[in-house]
Amino acid sequence: MSLPKTALISVYDKSGLAPLARQLADLGITIISSGGTHKHLTNLGFAVREIADLTSFPEILDGRVKTLHPAVHGGLLAKRDDPEHMATIAEHGIAPIDLFISNLYPFNETVASGADFAACIEQIDVGGPAMIRAAAKNHAGVLVVTSPDDYADLSERLANPSSIDAAYRQSLALKAFTHIAAYDSAISNWLQAQTSDALPARLTVASQGGQTLRYGENPHQRAAFYPTAKTGFAGATLHQGKALSYNNLVDADAAWSLVNEFSEPAAAIIKHANPSGCAQAASVLGAYENALKSDPVSAFGGIVAANRTLDREAAEAITKIFTEVVIAPDVSPAALEVFAAKPNLRLLSMAQDDAAKGIEIKTIAGGVLLQDRDNAPIDAANFKCVTDRQPTADELNDLIFAFKLVRHIKSNAIVLVRDQAITGVGAGQMSRIDSVKIASARAAQHGLAGPCVLASDAFFPFADGLEAAVQAGITAAIQPGGSKRDDEVIEFANKAGIAMLFTGQRHFWH
Repeated sequence: MSLPKTALISVYDKSGLAPLARQLADLGITIISSGGTHKHLTNLGFAVREIADLTSFPEILDGRVKTLHPAVHGGLLAKRDDPEHMATIAEHGIAPIDLFISNLYPFNETVASGADFAACIEQIDVGGPAMIRAAAKNHAGVLVVTSPDDYADLSERLANPSSIDAAYRQSLALKAFTHIAAYDSAISNWLQAQTSDALPARLTVASQGGQTLRYGENPHQRAAFYPTAKTGFAGATLHQGKALSYNNLVDADAAWSLVNEFSEPAAAIIKHANPSGCAQAASVLGAYENALKSDPVSAFGGIVAANRTLDREAAEAITKIFTEVVIAPDVSPAALEVFAAKPNLRLLSMAQDDAAKGIEIKTIAGGVLLQDRDNAPIDAANFKCVTDRQPTADELNDLIFAFKLVRHIKSNAIVLVRDQAITGVGAGQMSRIDSVKIASARAAQHGLAGPCVLASDAFFPFADGLEAAVQAGITAAIQPGGSKRDDEVIEFANKAGIAMLFTGQRHFWH
């Protein structure tokens, strides 16, 4: 393959550009540019042809129109192996453009900065995507580079032109089309959010670039993480430990969403996306210790999340058993020293502002399902006591805590709580009464049997589930209500002398 003769450079992000431009100049490649890129390169001392010289037309409309011209697009789109194409551009005095280097206006960064609507609109690039698309379509004749991350590879291949083969050209074209697709998706999703609360008529997902994972849920499954923002796990700081796995990310997300339900210091221990323990206390240390009591056996190899800064005392408690991942808003220097003694433990800190926001997407055969995340406020003012006995103040506090918990447990879900801590969990069962029995058995297994409250993610279809719970020692229950047999369930609760609240809010999680 021969070297390019002409390179068009139009970039917003100018990092790493100077060494590449020096190489192009040394190779005798003509550089064409415009606007800020032209100014940047000429200030560095490079001989650069202005795009207006190529088009014989000045930039207009504050730079909105400068590259949308046949002299540019003809040079990008002419098929080099088509004599008619080449004759046509020659007839019109259009020179082929063999290398196009571009990146786009920072739309995502502008949105993330909190800029107003007009400012975000101004950061929608028009000419850049049009030229990238043209160059990528004609990649057999045009090299298209859309990221500074690819400059080093391009530089090596320019030094060895035989390596500029069809496979390389196709790989650059794929990156280019993917880059445009993500950019356009980000714009359409933002505009959708500005103009309507409805779910989108067409779903587009904008990713900042995929990160290949070692494997998926199991070693025979391929997997990758595709960030859709620069916040959340994409913006988390990994203080130590190797990269997170697919299962680590799923469980860490479950843990993070759970602890951020609570305003008081809270800690959760997650196994297979379900909490084996969770508690609120006066400190993170107290919350973690109480969460661990819920099920110290299942906690081994789990994911720990806290909603407060981790201090030395909390770190020392957490590192007493094997833990896969620890995540918190921040980690004190003293705690970092403690965790450093466990180099295989993955330690993350990340901002709390993204917890439980946005939408959820699940795949099914032939399509995807989209829904709002289950982050509806849980307000005790909306609860209705349907029994003769009202819950005590302590019971009410535990019931609120339990109902926040239960929507983070796989359905059918039952959670038992005492003193703002889990005593037993029944998760993912086909029968709700089985979930009650499992939660009760767990509590007894770990020495936590006795008076407690119960939360159910959906209504009791029969009184038998509540009956089993009463036998296990519950004194109060909270559930959505809505069963045809609610009267029977309420009647049993009254006979048993327990308090029961209806929320009118179901929390299935499959």
